[in-house]
Amino acid sequence: MSYKDAQPLTVYNARELGTGKMILLGMQHTFAMFGATVLVPLLTGLNVSTTLLMAGLGTLLFHFVTKRKVPAFLGSSFAFLGGYAAVAPMIDGAPNTEMLPYACGGVAVAGLLYVVVSLLFNVFGAKRVMRFFPPVVTGPIIISIGLILAPSAIANCSQNWLLAVIALVVIVICNIWGRGMIRIIPIMMGIIVSYIVALITGAVDFSGVTSTLSNGLVGGIVAMPLQSSAFAKFDISAILTIAPIAIATMMEHIGDISAISATTERNYISDPGLHRTLLGDGLATTLSAVFGGPANTTYGENTGVLALSRVYDPAVIRIAAVFAIILSFFPAFAEVIRSIPAGIIGGVSLMLYGMISAIGIRNVVENQVDFTNSRNLIIAAVILVCALGFNFSDMGGISFTVAGTTITLSGLAIASIAGILLNAILPGNNYEFKED
Repeated sequence: MSYKDAQPLTVYNARELGTGKMILLGMQHTFAMFGATVLVPLLTGLNVSTTLLMAGLGTLLFHFVTKRKVPAFLGSSFAFLGGYAAVAPMIDGAPNTEMLPYACGGVAVAGLLYVVVSLLFNVFGAKRVMRFFPPVVTGPIIISIGLILAPSAIANCSQNWLLAVIALVVIVICNIWGRGMIRIIPIMMGIIVSYIVALITGAVDFSGVTSTLSNGLVGGIVAMPLQSSAFAKFDISAILTIAPIAIATMMEHIGDISAISATTERNYISDPGLHRTLLGDGLATTLSAVFGGPANTTYGENTGVLALSRVYDPAVIRIAAVFAIILSFFPAFAEVIRSIPAGIIGGVSLMLYGMISAIGIRNVVENQVDFTNSRNLIIAAVILVCALGFNFSDMGGISFTVAGTTITLSGLAIASIAGILLNAILPGNNYEFKED
């Protein structure tokens, strides 16, 4: 049997696999998003349980708005970390409980900006708008998303290279040589096998679990994930500081939806439409922020899982969302998941982040972008250098002041804007977006 013959089948209707397998696939997506999703509240001081609840509810809301067609999971956005740091900086490692609600208020308004832009897409149509986002722009942006995330994968791997390599090797073996269900849950298998090794070698820290359980039934095993004191409050200064970040995250959203479309070979920009995906993402962000959670965003990790498993049924993502909601009520179980060593997360992320960049390359190849054309070469070159150069430089981006408020654009935002402008200005833009 050749390798080509051994390729896993593409599954658009996971119900054909049976309920048990669908649940396992949903759990796999939950594991994939967990590490990055809980990292945002740890860095900002937001509540972890609230974050998980809003990731689950936000994902379900997104699926409702997008007619349940797009296999996307919404997790915590890293793009707003600078905004949280500016409005509600941590105090000696402790959450700034006084200012965090105002930061959430700024994020809530940022989500509403998505709603405004989605209306523009709906009015003018995807075909006209997408002339500004041809594959020569979106492809390098997708590539950049994976490469920007890559250092965090290596940093986690460096915590325990043995566990990282074991996780990576198991994923590869399951995906290439696995049979049946094993082939479509390579991420989960990588985590399970490497976690067993971690237990044997004493690399698992259970202190968080024991500390949580010691609180007893109320607050330990079962706890309400919402805290009224953390609900959003609104201040014009905080709004002006954080809301403009939405400009950058909307660019990333278009790149993520393009990546999911390329992965699943479905045109989600056309159906259900970019106006619906933007609306769903924006409403999910506003919902989360109003109740004290972080901004939500379509998750690259889960796109990597789609590429590996080749199971593209959105119902599987909704199962993952339900798991996230359930986890939010059980702090102890959430701590068990958080006990997964960083080395394992690194090994898994190394594969997933690489998949994102590979999807970007595939997007460029399948759309036959001609790089013998100087115009296309210039656009791609500027996007890649800006995205990586600014992101990994000491600058970290470009900061400027508007009405006394400092706004910082990330490397990816700068690259997106530069690519869009060059595509609009340089002659020879003959790209026609196919809406069917």
